[in-house]
Amino acid sequence: MERGYVLHSRHFRDGSVIVNLLVDGKGRVDAVARLGGAKNSIRSIIQPFQPIIFQLHGKTDLKNLKQVEAASPAVPLAGDCLYSGLYLNELLIRCLSVQHSAENLFFDYHRTLIAMATEFNQSQLRYFEHALLKELGTMPSLDFDPSDAPITASGFYRLEPDHGFTPVIATAYNQHRFFTGEMLVALNQRTLTAEHYLEAKKLMRQLLAPVLGDKPLHSRSLFAKKPKI
Repeated sequence: MERGYVLHSRHFRDGSVIVNLLVDGKGRVDAVARLGGAKNSIRSIIQPFQPIIFQLHGKTDLKNLKQVEAASPAVPLAGDCLYSGLYLNELLIRCLSVQHSAENLFFDYHRTLIAMATEFNQSQLRYFEHALLKELGTMPSLDFDPSDAPITASGFYRLEPDHGFTPVIATAYNQHRFFTGEMLVALNQRTLTAEHYLEAKKLMRQLLAPVLGDKPLHSRSLFAKKPKI
């Protein structure tokens, strides 16, 4: 049996849905699932944030989902946590293809959902975005600059595509154009605080933009009046 989470589902045909899954050890998997009749329908567990166990069959990229059961109660998300969870799901669907295994992301995703259900803060989103970018191979080093010198909390850095974080001399007049070493070190060590949130979000938006392309994320519109993601 496999274990995973449903990221999204959409109607297919004849009482079936196409399900986008994040599967432990496999990454993203797309599959067709038959919902079943009224007495034995799996509709209630083919939902986001519901851990499930199942079997996958088929040799093509679109698998068949069989023997679906709830692995545990759904992760309880509401309000900002729910919108943020939908953001994570949309991010995974947009960034991961079925050819990319992303086998290490399942634990990061599960850990993020559990943390958000306990107490939400923006750092949880930034850590997951960081893990996703590392999995995609597009996250610059947060340990060393292009000259192999350590990134330090006291420095300032410019992000250069294909090179990484290059140290710069910052003044009171141009600091807003660069990233602080303090934030980069905190992101790397998972110690972000509220004073880092805006800067960290700016960095992640910049790094995700080439992967996401020009099409906006629908989940971000949910935060139009409360810009937390």
